[in-house]
Amino acid sequence: MREIVHIQIGQCGNQIGAKFWEVIGEEHGIDSAGSYHGDCALQLERISVYYNEAHGKKYVPRAVLVDLEPGTMDSIRSSKLGALFQPDSFIHGNSGAGNNWAKGHYTEGAELMEAVLDVVRRESENCDCLQGFQIVHSLGGGTGSGMGTLLMNKIREEYPDRIMNSFSVMPSPKVSDTVVEPYNAVLSIHQLIENADACFCIDNEALYDICFRTLKLTTPTYGDLNHLVSLTMSGITTSLRFPGQLNADLRKLAVNMVPFPRLHFFMPGFAPLTAQGSQQYRALSVAELTQQMFDARNTMAACDPRRGRYLTVACIFRGKMSTREVDEQLLTVQTRNSSCFVEWIPNNVKVAVCDIPPRGLNMAATFIGNNTAIQELFNRVSEHFSAMFRRKAFVHWYTSEGMDVNEFVEAESNIHDLVSEYQQFQDAKAVLEENEEVTGEAEMEPEDKEH
Repeated sequence: MREIVHIQIGQCGNQIGAKFWEVIGEEHGIDSAGSYHGDCALQLERISVYYNEAHGKKYVPRAVLVDLEPGTMDSIRSSKLGALFQPDSFIHGNSGAGNNWAKGHYTEGAELMEAVLDVVRRESENCDCLQGFQIVHSLGGGTGSGMGTLLMNKIREEYPDRIMNSFSVMPSPKVSDTVVEPYNAVLSIHQLIENADACFCIDNEALYDICFRTLKLTTPTYGDLNHLVSLTMSGITTSLRFPGQLNADLRKLAVNMVPFPRLHFFMPGFAPLTAQGSQQYRALSVAELTQQMFDARNTMAACDPRRGRYLTVACIFRGKMSTREVDEQLLTVQTRNSSCFVEWIPNNVKVAVCDIPPRGLNMAATFIGNNTAIQELFNRVSEHFSAMFRRKAFVHWYTSEGMDVNEFVEAESNIHDLVSEYQQFQDAKAVLEENEEVTGEAEMEPEDKEH
């Protein structure tokens, strides 16, 4: 089987991760003690993608839980899921990263790294055929961003041919936890550009907007936000967890979604999203799901897809529905909104249909879009970064952990490059002019020519 090792790191990563295991446990009929109480053979057919089977038919998540302070771990241990995880899989320091990327990446995080890698190796060696890693973390704090990216670097060195996915919670202007968030985020994105194969950008601001506008929650809690994220993660991983689907592994997803190696930042979305009171007034149909999925208000990254163009899209439908109808609906979307899709990648919308709907719904759909509008997100963070870095504000906290100022400069220019690459492909036309074709060839890096 194609196993995945799941790593959750930092406070945010662990809270979302715990919710993820709760949701997929329900879908596979695994209770909080790890016993199977399901009602369908399909639930166990690919259970080994995320779970190890232990003694006495107990299913244990293949998860590594990491934090630089014990608090988050203690709350998971004492929660209803506490008994589900293997005790050796909890690894924590005692000092915390204090919202400082350099502490997570160079000092405190580096000290704990060997212990984490031991557990990751143990999990990987127990796999028959390791497919890759998925990391859940946020980019605003110190542990998830600094130590999270360090861990990705280390895993990349040891397992260069395995897929590396990250579910990264991006900072947003309306929901900023810390002043130095732009520093932590830009330094992390700099690493993610180089070391991740696919990065699902989840944004607190967008989640708040969904809770507010669509779900009509007046005071959304982190619990509500995490629930949205876990629905999306469950949707994205559906085709890995249930048999007979398109994009059935991480590599296929990456191959279909990433046209150029650096442009691997996706906007996820989920449908149906309806307020609790208004559910009975809506008929769930394939058409309704498709329309909602492509709706800008359903996007979980705070940038407007209408201002960019889709390079590639993957849609995962769940529930009993006709595949033909799904294909027709998506064709309609593409023909009706052809200007929103780049014309130089024909057939750039991939579809998977899975018979098993999520808990409590008859049908649902998950959306993964690679849209050039995501540059807005990087632009926003990089502007906040530049405003502080110009004055070298707060930089001493980073340099005192042994970090070089040049790393800030490098990270900033790497993000600027990324933004201009997105812009370049947004403006690109299908027909190359004569002279452009020649210069285009010359500019291509030799590694690109081999593909």
